Amino acid sequence: MKFQYLEPVSKGEVHLIINEAVFDRLFFQHSHLEKFLTIAWNKGAKQEITIDGVKYDFPEQSVLPLMVNQSFQFEKPEQIVAWQYNRSFYCIVDHDKEVSCVGFLFYGSTGNMFIRLNEEEQKKITLLFEIFIEEFNTVDNIQLEMLRMLLKRLIIITTRLAKGQYVADKNLTDDKLDIIRRYNLLVEKHFRLQHQVQFYAELLNRSPKTLSNLFAIYNHKSPLAVIQERIVLEAKRLLIYTDKSAKEIAYDLGFDDAAYFSNFFKKHTSFSPSDFRSAKSA
Repeated sequence: MKFQYLEPVSKGEVHLIINEAVFDRLFFQHSHLEKFLTIAWNKGAKQEITIDGVKYDFPEQSVLPLMVNQSFQFEKPEQIVAWQYNRSFYCIVDHDKEVSCVGFLFYGSTGNMFIRLNEEEQKKITLLFEIFIEEFNTVDNIQLEMLRMLLKRLIIITTRLAKGQYVADKNLTDDKLDIIRRYNLLVEKHFRLQHQVQFYAELLNRSPKTLSNLFAIYNHKSPLAVIQERIVLEAKRLLIYTDKSAKEIAYDLGFDDAAYFSNFFKKHTSFSPSDFRSAKSA
């Protein structure tokens, strides 16, 4: 079952997907025009989810935020409840102060976050889910604001849980988390052309050393590693889901020299681009 709301002027859109036998996103194939952030809740037993060609365990009673350009497939999609929304419906940047670093869910640089729910949290999400259904079925002049308010509530709850489970160091205050989030947002915007930490540090009015210290407190992944991992991830996606040559991909990702890109990719994956593509298509 799928509920959806479309605001005709702004083209803001929000969906609620429940127990669908077929539910996935193949971003570089049939879903490239669907710019939706996703919050997926696995209500059933543990299952596998494949994200950008990599398999992960999706624990029972856990929530997973998924970005716009991530391709995903569930082993048992009928167990999934998912909320999807586009930027026009609710922008995680414009409304960031309202929900206290909401960008942490999607730009926190911890990788995929499987956020576990205890019994009390399950009840809270279940109640919110039931109210969502009521509002999707109530067509009136405040439906848009009601759905947006409920979505904001969902994001706040999920963000709080994610911070509790993924931020161990209490010295990492909200203002420090905000710098990390802003850095990751900038990398997401510029990684195809800007590969050096200095560029992002200048935009944030911070030194590269300050950024390195913050990331060390957070998860021991350096700011440079964030850029490089994002480039490698995009290269993998393009190799798996498109027919572009390694030379074309190198150009798309800001490399003037295809050989340098190939060496960069092999250093980070142990595969040449052609070998990686062959292995994934076998």
